[in-house]
Amino acid sequence: MHLQRTKSLFTFFFFLLLVVLTFFWGQRFPENTPNLRLVGLDGIAWLMVALPFLWLQPQAGLPNLWEPTVYRQQRIWLPVAIGLVFGALDILVVKMILHPEPYTELPPFLQPFPYSIGLYFSGALYVEVFYRLVPITLVLLLERIICKGKYASIAFWGIAVLSALREPLEQFPDGAWWFVAYSFASGFAFNLLQAIYLKKAGFLATLLIRLSHYLLWHILLGVYVEYVELAP
Repeated sequence: MHLQRTKSLFTFFFFLLLVVLTFFWGQRFPENTPNLRLVGLDGIAWLMVALPFLWLQPQAGLPNLWEPTVYRQQRIWLPVAIGLVFGALDILVVKMILHPEPYTELPPFLQPFPYSIGLYFSGALYVEVFYRLVPITLVLLLERIICKGKYASIAFWGIAVLSALREPLEQFPDGAWWFVAYSFASGFAFNLLQAIYLKKAGFLATLLIRLSHYLLWHILLGVYVEYVELAP
């Protein structure tokens, strides 16, 4: 058990290293680069909050990052497939239906490639730590301490639904009613699936769902806009 926890922590430290490298990468861009998003030092510091929660996964009834009882299909391939499906749907709705005309510059949700790889990895890690790992682990851990697991299912589904509502409410869009309905419904379903996969397959699975979505929606779409639509 301690070996699995230690392996999880080393994996997370590797993730943190990638975030730090992305911070220094971002400093190399000119200050007047339009719509450039940077990784902040405060965000890197906040990610350290994840460390005790990763260590406490078994006490909260959650799998470690590399839990040996979790099959690779559950931890990697199904999460990747889920993320790609949601990413493809977003591209279909937003780019192909709502904005088929070429962009004249990279919009804020797209960033220069290959910097976008590091930036959106960092963003995905931050979101999954504070939207999933911390709140779900904390609630399940408190339920075990106070109620001895009697209401574990209720506690999980309660915090899963609440955590799934956070992102679609924070990013509530304007526009046609059908687009608002699509954005809210897909955002809620996406986040709820992430909570479910955190419970059944661990933090790496929920992170891979978001990373796969970002791969299509932010990174590859950004490559297309930057090198095709904005090409001279």
